Amino acid sequence: MAGHSKWANIQHRKGRQDAARSKLFSKLSKEITVAAKMGDPDPEKNPRLRMAVKEAKSNSVPKDVIDRAIKKAVGGDAEAYDEIRYEGYGPGGVAVIVEAMTDNRNRTASNVRSTFSKNGGNLGETGSVGFMFDRKGQVSYPAEVGDADTVMMAAIEAGAEDVESSEDGHIIYCADTDLNDVSNALEAELGESESTKLVWKPQTTTELDLEGAQKLMKLMDALEDDDDVQTVTANFEISDEVMAQL
Repeated sequence: MAGHSKWANIQHRKGRQDAARSKLFSKLSKEITVAAKMGDPDPEKNPRLRMAVKEAKSNSVPKDVIDRAIKKAVGGDAEAYDEIRYEGYGPGGVAVIVEAMTDNRNRTASNVRSTFSKNGGNLGETGSVGFMFDRKGQVSYPAEVGDADTVMMAAIEAGAEDVESSEDGHIIYCADTDLNDVSNALEAELGESESTKLVWKPQTTTELDLEGAQKLMKLMDALEDDDDVQTVTANFEISDEVMAQL
């Protein structure tokens, strides 16, 4: 029976992973459709669409799904989505920014507010925590692309502002308005990136203990599980010891 139980657990875990993958594909497809609808359907002429397609490819979204998302916008049968930002506090006083795309503002606001309150957080007004973050372009490369000095030189040449290198890889930051130009210059020097996107970069972080980290992860998972939510960002920090326990 133990073997059967283990298999059931594996099946359950795979089911959750498949569901999360499907949800991610859906969110990335939505961003592609919105980007194509707002500008040119050609990624080469539409920086936002180009970044959306690149992000989808880096997450292994199939080409036919990407093409279908673009055609949906061109065909005029795409839903009209509003882009909304919600801000609030999670457990431990951590600042949280939620970005959503919705065809029903009332539904999304109600769901996000409810998720915050059910998981030890508080939804605030727009601007209540945004001042604690900077809007930045972020380009990520794997560690094997080169050493820290090589990547730093390429980033400086490309017009980037900062580089964070570790054994896990290189994260390059630039002004949000420069992301398209910087990513193009980096690709010419270092090859295709793992990820290119706009992010909210915390100015300061709040360190969490195990209990605080568990509560915050629960809130963030619940928010990300909402079909209308595109991204969730929080200004927390977790030590290696706590991460190991998580």
